[in-house]
Amino acid sequence: MPSVAVLPSAVADQIAAGEVVERPASAVKELVENALDAGATVVDVDVEEGGRSSIRVSDDGSGLARDDALLALERHATSKIRRVEDLVGVTSFGFRGEALPAIASVSRLTLETAAADGSGTVVFVEGGALADVRDAARRRGTTVSVSRLFYNVPARLKFMRSARSEWRAVSDVITAIALARRGTHLTLTHDGKRALTLPGVESLRARIGALWGGPYADGLVEVDDVLGEVAVSGLIERPGDVGVRTRRVHLAINGRVVRDTGLLRAAESAYRSSLPAGFRPSVVLDVTVSPDSVDVNVHPAKAEVRFRDRWAVERAVEHAVRRALGNLDSAATLGAGIAPRWASGGMAHVWTPLTSGAGLKDGHTSVEHVRTTGAWPTTELATEDGVGAVPRLTQLRRTYIMFERPDGVALIDQHSAHERVLYESFMAALTTGGAPSQRLLFPLTLHLGAAGAEAYEEHRDSFERLGFEAEAFGGQTLLVHAVPAPHPRFDAEHCLRDTLGSLTGDRLAGNAARHEHLAATVACKAAIKAGDELGPGEMQALYVALTRTTLPAHDVHGRSTIVLLSWDEVERRFGRR
Repeated sequence: MPSVAVLPSAVADQIAAGEVVERPASAVKELVENALDAGATVVDVDVEEGGRSSIRVSDDGSGLARDDALLALERHATSKIRRVEDLVGVTSFGFRGEALPAIASVSRLTLETAAADGSGTVVFVEGGALADVRDAARRRGTTVSVSRLFYNVPARLKFMRSARSEWRAVSDVITAIALARRGTHLTLTHDGKRALTLPGVESLRARIGALWGGPYADGLVEVDDVLGEVAVSGLIERPGDVGVRTRRVHLAINGRVVRDTGLLRAAESAYRSSLPAGFRPSVVLDVTVSPDSVDVNVHPAKAEVRFRDRWAVERAVEHAVRRALGNLDSAATLGAGIAPRWASGGMAHVWTPLTSGAGLKDGHTSVEHVRTTGAWPTTELATEDGVGAVPRLTQLRRTYIMFERPDGVALIDQHSAHERVLYESFMAALTTGGAPSQRLLFPLTLHLGAAGAEAYEEHRDSFERLGFEAEAFGGQTLLVHAVPAPHPRFDAEHCLRDTLGSLTGDRLAGNAARHEHLAATVACKAAIKAGDELGPGEMQALYVALTRTTLPAHDVHGRSTIVLLSWDEVERRFGRR
C-alpha cells in the first residue's frame, strides 16, 4: 500500500495554477482584476502571440511597498480580508496577490511596483522560485510581465491552442472587463499593434459604441429597473434585430463579469411571445445586489457566483427585460433621431372587440385609459373633462395605420398589432378566466378528421375559456354553439379548423407552453388581416387596445407591430438637413 505524503510546495503551486490559470486569457483576467482592485484608472495590456510568448499588464494603481511585493508572491497572501467573516460581502474582484503565486509557478514573472513615485521594487520569479530583488525608480503603480507561460508544465503547454485562438480569448476578456468597468481607460496591444484603445466613459452605450460601433449601440434598448433589492440595468437587442447580426452576451454581478446560465435564461424568457423559436437575443446586463447576498468565491477563476436567493434575482432580471421590451423604443426604426421613452400601461385583461367606439368615449380614450397608459405615443389633447384624444389615424393600403408624432411618423401593422392584442387577451382568459363569447343563431357544423376531433377533445377546456362552445355530434363532427367575437369580420369556422390543424400531434410539455401555443395560434387566425378596410372607430379601438398590452412593439412571431420614421430622416431625404 502506498503511504500518504504531503506534496512538495512546487507541485501544490502548479495544481493551484491549473485551477486559476487555464490559458493566457486567464492570466490576463487575473492581472487586470488585480489592477482594478488596486484602484487603477488606466490599465495597459500588451501580449505577444496571443499571450503564449509574453503578457505585460501595467496600471496606475496604489502599488506595493518592497515587503508587500515579496509577500504578495506567497500563497494565500492578501490585502482584502483578515477574518473568516470578511469572506461574506467581499466587494473586490479577488484577493490582491492570490493569483500571482499561481501564475509565477508556471512562468517566468517580473513584478515591478511602487507605492509612491520614485521608490519602487522589481522582483524576478522563475517557476515559483524567487530569483532576484532589486530597487527601481518608477511612478506609482504596478507592472507584471509574464513570459513562457507553462514552460515548466509540458502537459499543460501541449494543450495550449493556436496564437490566433488564444488572442481571441484575450480580446474577449478585455472586452468583458471594459463593459463592466466603463470608467477605466484600457488599452490592448497584440504583437506590437494597438488593437483597442478605450478611454473611460460614463455610459454603457458609449462603451458599446467604442467596441462595436455607434449604429450597433444606438439600436439597443435600455434596461433600468429595480425589483426588491435587485437593480438591473444595461442594453438589450430589439426583437426585430435578433438573428440578423452577431449575438453578444455579457453579464456582470456587482461589477464582476460572470457566466450564469440561470440569469441568461431569465433574460431570454422575457422575450417569450416576441421571438420565433430558436432565436436568442444579445444582452448586456449589470445586476446589482447586496454584497452579503452573493458568494463570489465559489469558482477558482471567479467566473461563477452563488446567490442566497437565486429565484429573486432571476425574477428581477426577467421583469427588467420584459419591462424594457414593453417600451416602444424597442420598436423598429427607419433612420436616426427617435429616442422615445414610451411606456405601455400593462395588459388590462379585458376583452376589447374592434367595433366602432369600443373602449372609447365619443371617439376619445377614457380618463381611466389615459391614466393607465402613461406616456404612450399619443398626441394627447387636454380637454375640460380630462379626456385625452387618440391621434388622427389614417389607414394605408388597407394594411397599415399611420399617425403623427412630435418627433416623427409611426406606422402600425394592423394584423400584427391585433395579433398582439388578441394573444395577451387570450393568455389572460386561459390563466385567469374565460373570454366572453357570442352565441350563434344557428349552430356551426364542423366535419373533422380523427386527428382534429382528438385535438379538440384534448384542448376542450382551453377552447371554452377562449369563447368556443361546442359538442360532439356523431363521431368526428362538432356542433359549435358559441364563438369569440374579436371583430365583425371574424371567420370562426376558418379559425377553428386552422387552429385544430396546427394542434394535431402537439406534444408540448406543461400547461404554460400549451397555453402560449394555443393563444398564439388562435390570435394569428382570429386577427384582422392585411387588406381589411377599417373604419375610424375600429382603428381607434385597435390603437387603444394595443396601448394596453405588455409588449406592444412586437407580435407573437417577433415581427414589428410598429415602425417609427423620424422627422430628421424625412428632412434628410428631402434635403432639408
